[in-house]
Amino acid sequence: MINYNSKFNSKAENIAFFISEDLNFNNNSKLPNTSNTKIISFLKKNKNLKEKKIFSFDLNENQKCYFVVINKKISVHEINALGANFKNYINSNKNIKNVNFFGKLNFKIENISEEKFINEFSYGFELKSYSFEKYKSNKKVNFQNLEIFTSNPANCKLNYKYYLAVKDGVFLARDLVSEPPNVLSPKKYTEEIKKLTKLGLKVEILNEAKMKKLGMNALLGVGQGSENESFLVVVKWNGAKNNFGKPLAFVGKGVCFDTGGISLKPARFMEEMKYDMGGSAVVIGLMKSLALRKAKVNAVGVVGLVENMPDGNAQRPGDIVKSYSGKTIEVLNTDAEGRLVLADALSYTEEKFKPRFIIDLATLTGAIIMALGEEYAGLFSNDDELSNELHQIGNEINEKVWRLPLHKNYNKLMDSAYADVQNINYAGGAGSITAAEFLQRFILKDTPWVHLDIAGMAFSKKAASLNTGGATGYGVRLLSELIKRKYEKK
Repeated sequence: MINYNSKFNSKAENIAFFISEDLNFNNNSKLPNTSNTKIISFLKKNKNLKEKKIFSFDLNENQKCYFVVINKKISVHEINALGANFKNYINSNKNIKNVNFFGKLNFKIENISEEKFINEFSYGFELKSYSFEKYKSNKKVNFQNLEIFTSNPANCKLNYKYYLAVKDGVFLARDLVSEPPNVLSPKKYTEEIKKLTKLGLKVEILNEAKMKKLGMNALLGVGQGSENESFLVVVKWNGAKNNFGKPLAFVGKGVCFDTGGISLKPARFMEEMKYDMGGSAVVIGLMKSLALRKAKVNAVGVVGLVENMPDGNAQRPGDIVKSYSGKTIEVLNTDAEGRLVLADALSYTEEKFKPRFIIDLATLTGAIIMALGEEYAGLFSNDDELSNELHQIGNEINEKVWRLPLHKNYNKLMDSAYADVQNINYAGGAGSITAAEFLQRFILKDTPWVHLDIAGMAFSKKAASLNTGGATGYGVRLLSELIKRKYEKK
């Protein structure tokens, strides 16, 4: 929890300061002279501590003093990381509930205002505060508050509302991915999405009967082996005055659990397939953040929610289905199911909403993890401008993307002998690229389109800069920043 105040409590049990690399301390906080003298003496004797970036010492028996070392040239994502690292640092002491932070800087940071610095630091702190302990009997959540002194707290609070909205969207995405599959069935997922209507979002739910009538047989085929019904959910945010402009469209793969179907996955690590709906979680988290901050943009989020199970009615390798677009698909591998869900969702979104662009997100291929690990999402696109915008922003905020090629020679690998297209490339190699080539065939009207393969980014077994391990919410921050900078009507 972040609070901005106009007064610094120099007598608080835990106090903290930002300090430059030279470790020179100026007592702008009006600490007692004895405390000021102790701090200066400590810093002079411990110059090597600056390498740690965050350190502390006992000012007296009742007061601990923390320092965060700041480079005068620092990027936004490095500031976020410092906030996250500070959260980690104070977590080591479970008794700490409040830290009073003297937020005024006694030095200038290149190209970043003091207010932005404080907000970005606070943002990193809060993103690192996430935990999912809903199903634990003994919860170990350790909540801490930062009381930050700044010369203009009202302005900081006002601008921090954007960060809070995005943080809430990230946390919703993390929550959805973290839910066990016996709880978050497609039906339950629709109920969670419907709760967002209280924020002003409009939600439309297409059940199996409606989708069958529309001809969404690619999506329906994936879910036909499960006793849980499949759905397509449309979430709309109309925040631009006078309904200005075409909407921005975001499409997410929502396979709530993926056994692979008849093309059954190995048992080892199959439990991780609960996060195969990570793309849809990003879309829903993004839509929530837009509503919370009342973004001046029109946007639509479309998610296909299914469960891929191997019962007697399940789709078989060799089946041919007719998609919403009218194109027929030969299903060679039932574990290449996410692209079938997206095929119908993409064509439907393009035809119905005629968007300015479409960005889809999916935990689509294991091949992208082999290529990029957990550092970059794979980006595939028919539009250079949109790709460059995402690449630039991703580097700045550390939600990085790496563009891979689309080419006619890859595309022809998806030609089927018996249908218009096959759902997997058996010629060998380029698994992520050929999957993207498959999806591109369902963009029918040359709408600017980006596919983000987030299989390596949606979930992590290890803690990273701004998350504690598990669901990351990757993509909510990236797309929020894209909208804010490039597409939101001022």
